[in-house]
Amino acid sequence: MKPFLIALSLLTLILSCNPTTPKSPSLNGTWESIGSGWTLEIRDSTSYSLYDVTPIATVLNKEAPLSELMDAITLMGDTLLLKKGVMTYTFVRAEDTIGYDQEDISKERQQDPLYNFDVFAETVKEHYAFMDLNQLNWKKIVTEQRQKLVKNPTDLYLYQVIEETLAILHDNHGFIEADASVARQLDSIAAIEEIEQETVNELGDFQVADKVAAHHLITDMTKDSWLLKWGDMGNDIGYIQVKAMWLYAKLDIPKTRIDSLGFVDAYVETFHQMDAGRYIDLEVTAVRSIMDRVMADLKSTKTIVVDLRFNGGGQDAVNFEILKRFNDTERQVVSTKLKHREGYTNPAPLYLEASENPYKKPVYVLTSKQTGSAAEAFAIGSIALPNIKRIGTPTQGALSTALEKKLPNGWYFAISNEVYMDVNGNSYENIGVPVSYSVPYAWDRQTFFHEVADNLEADKMAILMAIAALEKK
Repeated sequence: MKPFLIALSLLTLILSCNPTTPKSPSLNGTWESIGSGWTLEIRDSTSYSLYDVTPIATVLNKEAPLSELMDAITLMGDTLLLKKGVMTYTFVRAEDTIGYDQEDISKERQQDPLYNFDVFAETVKEHYAFMDLNQLNWKKIVTEQRQKLVKNPTDLYLYQVIEETLAILHDNHGFIEADASVARQLDSIAAIEEIEQETVNELGDFQVADKVAAHHLITDMTKDSWLLKWGDMGNDIGYIQVKAMWLYAKLDIPKTRIDSLGFVDAYVETFHQMDAGRYIDLEVTAVRSIMDRVMADLKSTKTIVVDLRFNGGGQDAVNFEILKRFNDTERQVVSTKLKHREGYTNPAPLYLEASENPYKKPVYVLTSKQTGSAAEAFAIGSIALPNIKRIGTPTQGALSTALEKKLPNGWYFAISNEVYMDVNGNSYENIGVPVSYSVPYAWDRQTFFHEVADNLEADKMAILMAIAALEKK
């Protein structure tokens, strides 16, 4: 046998003896979420489409390059995990493609107020998590609300009926966003109501927070931050005031948009054009930089007060970044479950990372009825940390993540589809996260703001007295 034939025979023998390397599972295909009503289609490993699906409608929510999701995706066989902030959503592989074609639904039907209300109602039926908690008869509510719209099937009235329905649900995170035409009509109505109902000396949460920080801080150490203020409030007590759990990210918002819309609305417009995961990462990166300075400045104090009384919420990932500064070991701090079919998904634990240099001395978190959403998620997570106690009144009771959806007419809305629980399995939706020491703050927003702003010294003394009382226990 010739040498090259011998070599070829040997190569063939070697290859035939080695097992075939298994192919890596592919992301391509159709994926159905568990508990969120989403279908994700991935094509050629380059792009994706996300759909909002109910039995009566399939609505294209977003199309974008797959690259924006890759850092957030973990593939485990026929299960796809998608991480957004602190939440991880589970998808399972589906056999068929969605077969979606916008042309299958006539433009007239897409804009039909009654059809859009029906899609909204079907979404609530499938995903609203607190129907039993709030003792609601959804079938009766839908019948009554739909009948109102039958009598006046206009876009403006569709908005008003959905908004009223969310109020009936007592949905703490529910909202509806209309198009520009309806928004202008709503602005006109609001302007007339403002003239008719003259508001005298109404205070904003940031306004009161600024007054409190200016008074309570003997030494203001704040640097390059308007949302997070810190320093020494006397008696070797550090003070950190967190106004919000968002608005930290550097988004390069065009000045023209800020001038036109105002900073907050321009900020919202900008991040809605981004991948949600990327946007949340930017928030966390920004607040991490600030917290590095905060903890370096306050590391020598004997105790720290974290004031969340004027914080309406934001991103849970931001609250986790702040909370972990007081955590010395990775630990479960909460668990969540999603409304799914006739019940709920299995509870999923959320873990808090340990800080490299944790502050292990006593920490006191101030809360009020105005402490909402991601701010009260901070409060519920603090229950698992042995060095933290809470002072004030129970929080707002709006703990669920908002499940955002798109209607056929292009409007966005959200409902609460998540039960958020402490490490002992307790849910505080509606009732708020409890405190360790009660300070009787008023539950009415303006009454509370005025009580604090009009007597700042009394407010500070109440905090110091609560700390002294807890230290004796």
